Amino acid sequence: MNIDEFWGVVEAARSAATADTPFAEALVDELAGRSRAEILGYQERFDDVHAAVYRWDVWAAAYLIGGGCSDDSFMDFRAGLVALGRDWYEKAAACPDRLAGHPVVIDGARTWCGETVFDEDVNYAAAHAFERLTGDEDAFYKAWNAYVTPGRGCREDDVDMGEDFDFDDLEEMRRRLPRLSALYLSDAAQG
Repeated sequence: MNIDEFWGVVEAARSAATADTPFAEALVDELAGRSRAEILGYQERFDDVHAAVYRWDVWAAAYLIGGGCSDDSFMDFRAGLVALGRDWYEKAAACPDRLAGHPVVIDGARTWCGETVFDEDVNYAAAHAFERLTGDEDAFYKAWNAYVTPGRGCREDDVDMGEDFDFDDLEEMRRRLPRLSALYLSDAAQG
């Protein structure tokens, strides 16, 4: 699956998502209607885009938006960036501070919702779709191990995370992420 096809799957799921059918569920539905090979191809591209935003500046944005961000939570945040769609993913990848313009991020700051953007279930959509097709919860991982070859695709270990910095240094956060800091570090945002 090429990158345009990958984003086509994401956009189809975004279009199908409703208040009763969250994005991750719509994504599983979309993937379950495809072949096993397409699901594996989707996962390969997902891993690529997921790893590409494994950077300190993106993690700092997640830290501000989430009121903190562990390793596991950062995985969920990056999945949530995918769930925002190609346009917002690419904006955030280019400059994480641009997330300050996204309506859910703005609303999350207003309501102090630590779940804004974070979407754990997106990480496992391909596995759940594969299970739906096969009835076997381990089938995806068996197929994935046979599909993936060493050196294939972009992995977190391959990504330059950029310069590490202290997320608890408020002045540094304001300097690096001024728009997000204005939303999440203001007196009003602190309650």
